[in-house]
Amino acid sequence: MFSEFGLHERLLKAVAALGFAEPTPVQQAAIPMVLQGKDVYATAQTGSGKTAAFVLPLLHRLLQEAKPRTATRALVLLPTRELAQQTLKQVELLAQFTFIKAALVTGGEDFKKQAAALRKNPEIVIGTPGRLLEHRNAGQLELQDLEMLVLDEADRMLDMGFSDDVLALVEACNPGRQTLLFSATSSGSGLYDFVKKVMREPQRLILNAVSDLGTNTKQQVITADDVAHKEKLLLWLLANETYSKAIVFTNTRDQADRLGGVLIAAHKAGKSAAKVYVLHGEKDQKDRKQAIARLNQGHINVLVATDVAARGLDIEGMDLVVNFDMARKGDDYLHRIGRTGRAGNEGLAISLVGPHEWNLMASIQRYLKQAFERRVIGELKGSYSGPKKLKSSGKAAGSKKKKSDKHPEKKPHKKADSKPAGKKTAKKAVPGQEAAAPRDGSAPLRRKPL
Repeated sequence: MFSEFGLHERLLKAVAALGFAEPTPVQQAAIPMVLQGKDVYATAQTGSGKTAAFVLPLLHRLLQEAKPRTATRALVLLPTRELAQQTLKQVELLAQFTFIKAALVTGGEDFKKQAAALRKNPEIVIGTPGRLLEHRNAGQLELQDLEMLVLDEADRMLDMGFSDDVLALVEACNPGRQTLLFSATSSGSGLYDFVKKVMREPQRLILNAVSDLGTNTKQQVITADDVAHKEKLLLWLLANETYSKAIVFTNTRDQADRLGGVLIAAHKAGKSAAKVYVLHGEKDQKDRKQAIARLNQGHINVLVATDVAARGLDIEGMDLVVNFDMARKGDDYLHRIGRTGRAGNEGLAISLVGPHEWNLMASIQRYLKQAFERRVIGELKGSYSGPKKLKSSGKAAGSKKKKSDKHPEKKPHKKADSKPAGKKTAKKAVPGQEAAAPRDGSAPLRRKPL
């Protein structure tokens, strides 16, 4: 029960009003440590309830002692506008019975209005690194009194190139602050080095090992011959799977636009009931807001997107993910399938894998330490069903090239310039250059270096 944490009574009232009965595992593990004032570095899956895991103890600390004349007391950094907006909403809900105020500072919004909001001295500032740094450089964001710094979705911030902006903001913060860092993945040495720069002896919480991520999502693989075959498979899936909202991932903007056109044309021709919207890096903030609004209102039910465009989209009821293009690395794959199977709900993720993507898929399986379910759609079964031979890693075993039986063409000898007759001049061997042996058993001819 949340009452066991010793949280402020106004926060418990908000928790009860929101219908939160039992704390999630990440809340159970993180809240006591944060209340003790320790720096905490937690790996927890997106959708596991980690926002409340840092918002509740953060609000509790601010309620313990009123400091109306201090500057910003808590700063929450997130990689995208959407995540920042969602976090603000959660803060407002949990702080509804308090007088604590929060301000949102993200890119794509009016700079002067944000500056005016900061001049009202909110206790909590929530935003994206780039725009926050702009306000800091303009002298409108004071961080010398900061008590708590939260870096949420830190792995995504690094992936999206915000490392320098985040470090610049950290440098401006009160050195005695408490720092909390949450990440969906470990992301190797890059995140580890980042943690060492921004935290002091953090308590490490691993709520989800990589092998545990995506356990609420059924993961399937369907092999495909080529792009045209993938399109047929996708149309079949969108027509036959049970879902309320689906997201289809591609690796490039061009592919997203082209695939969106195929699906929209199929809908207009009456061949598909899927109502589609395309979202990628060239779309602006207005398009992103429109995509979310249309999905939530039911005007569309399928979003075709690239990885960058889909980062931070937290859409309720997203129960189907289709990887039209296989993700390029394991963490990208995790972020994709993290759009579904959230908050204990079940989801379905299907990857369409062509011949050139098999090894990529095998690498992701090894990274996750999970085996994806193989699936075949009978009426659309193609000729490609995977490699004939596999290595122990699950990757395709390469076939050895057969030696050619053709006799190598002999090149005409050049006439020697003023060399004694009967003497042969030895040519220097080229390192790494192998000579082809003629079938008649004579000495092989030396090839000229390329």
